[in-house]
Amino acid sequence: MLEKIPDPVPREDLHVLVIDNQGLVHDVVASALHEVGINHVSSAFNAFHAKRLCETRQFDFVLLAFNVSHDKDGFHLFEELKHLNYINDTTTVIFLSAETSTELVNCIVELQPHDFWVKPLQRTKIVSRLQYLLHIRYKLHKMLHCMQNGDYSTAMYYAERQLKDSSLIEYHPRIKRLIGDCLLQLRDFETAENYFRELLQSMDHAWVHIGLTRSLLRQDELEEAQLIVDDLLQRPDTRFLTFDLLAQYFIEKEQFDIAYEQMKEASRLAPRNIERNKRLWDLARLNHDKIGQLSAVQNMAKFAKNSIHDSPQLSLNVIRSTIDLATSLGGTDAEKYIQRAQHDLDNVAQQKGVRTELGEQVNVIKARVLCLKDDKKGAEQVMKQSSANTDGLSMEDSLDKMKAFHELGMREHCISILEKLRKQIEGDTFTSQVVDEYLKQESIERNEIQFTPKELKHMATVNYKENRLGPAYNNLRQALTISPTDKQVALSLLKIITNIHVGEDLTEDQIASAKAAAKVLVEGKLSPTQAEKRDMYIQRLGLEIDDVHASDFIGVLSQEVSALDSSSSNSSSLQSSDKDGAKEREASQ
Repeated sequence: MLEKIPDPVPREDLHVLVIDNQGLVHDVVASALHEVGINHVSSAFNAFHAKRLCETRQFDFVLLAFNVSHDKDGFHLFEELKHLNYINDTTTVIFLSAETSTELVNCIVELQPHDFWVKPLQRTKIVSRLQYLLHIRYKLHKMLHCMQNGDYSTAMYYAERQLKDSSLIEYHPRIKRLIGDCLLQLRDFETAENYFRELLQSMDHAWVHIGLTRSLLRQDELEEAQLIVDDLLQRPDTRFLTFDLLAQYFIEKEQFDIAYEQMKEASRLAPRNIERNKRLWDLARLNHDKIGQLSAVQNMAKFAKNSIHDSPQLSLNVIRSTIDLATSLGGTDAEKYIQRAQHDLDNVAQQKGVRTELGEQVNVIKARVLCLKDDKKGAEQVMKQSSANTDGLSMEDSLDKMKAFHELGMREHCISILEKLRKQIEGDTFTSQVVDEYLKQESIERNEIQFTPKELKHMATVNYKENRLGPAYNNLRQALTISPTDKQVALSLLKIITNIHVGEDLTEDQIASAKAAAKVLVEGKLSPTQAEKRDMYIQRLGLEIDDVHASDFIGVLSQEVSALDSSSSNSSSLQSSDKDGAKEREASQ
């Protein structure tokens, strides 16, 4: 027997909050609301006022402008209201904006509002859209109530009944979409595949293609999936959702280099999402992309400004990534980033309360900067107060302390922290899966390699000048392990191996190292002089290098068909990022 579902709130009892800094918008919207029978309308002209009003009551409708105030944009306010539960699953949310750039629209879509209105607003169109949203709220009430409570089977029961009601034909596309969402939530991917295939016979909406692709990938039906993906990447309304989908798929298959390429594209198309930038940061670290790592944390700090995500920790993470990049460089390039790290650290340390709350973290970063400046005695003095104890520290704080100990040659402290961190990572979520792999990588590298890339490159230079080719080879091999995209290291390593080959046959390890270095150089952009040297070394060594770019994931999908074990396709849950509330206008047509 189905559970009794409460009646919806009558139209005359609905409460609406309009948040916009323009008085004219309030007048036009309030007039349209009164015309459709809604009289309880509250107005807020800034974020502070909006939150004060939300403290007094729960609103049924929230109309929110992107440019709501100077200190906090609508995107951040939307996130904050959701975080505080002032906006929940029962709230109908409408986003207002005069800006319609692809990046902004993608970001708004990810927040899943029920509609997106472009300014300047026209009263007749507002009335039409309000009537549509109200009808959805009332006519689909039972189905939406079940979905909001996670009862997907019952939601499908009501949905299938409503599809038989000819009076609801205007809402059939919306109902069909919700059925597809339910099947994916229930993880019945075979049924979902058949369902979306049938829908494609009569409708060409983006969500149908995304749903089918998700179903196929979850079953490792890759040959067909790659054909659909190729088409979806040409559509502006599905491009970034497809990149997200592919990133999650390749992470589950532990193909983190390809996943990283997809995540970079998704972040470029929807740059404001803090969680996606966090995932991008994790993948950048795993793939040893120091520049990408810095870019991701800079975006996090930039877009978190004045939001619920804003924190001095974000500034510290930017400095940490700057230091990580500096440790992989040499000469003037390294000096530039060292100066930037020192400048940013001084600014953060001067902020009120930072020394009290984050004093140890600031000291650890200070020690790392001193190491970069070759002042290891000064760094040791700073780190005297620190131990391998990480109780109460975040993962980022612990990782930074581990790096400081490693750079000072305090190997036991370094390994002890890594072991503690790995024990903390459990589960099969995106974060734990990627971070656990990163910590495994760190454990191997910190155990086997006791120097930074900068130190290893300097040691290799000294050994090469003294004609100690074996030690120089080992130095550069380790440097390339830590910085696998460093073209200068790869070129130097190829040069050393070529010189070794002049006097003796190469070992299997040396040949493998030569191929790895050559692959970096084949895929990277080089100056004409570097390219000439690369080709000369490859020719002298007789290497055959396959030029396969990680970003060519369509080809990779095809190559993986016979290699993947389909029994592992359900190893972790998908991120449900394909609910595009702003595209309901398309569904209603």
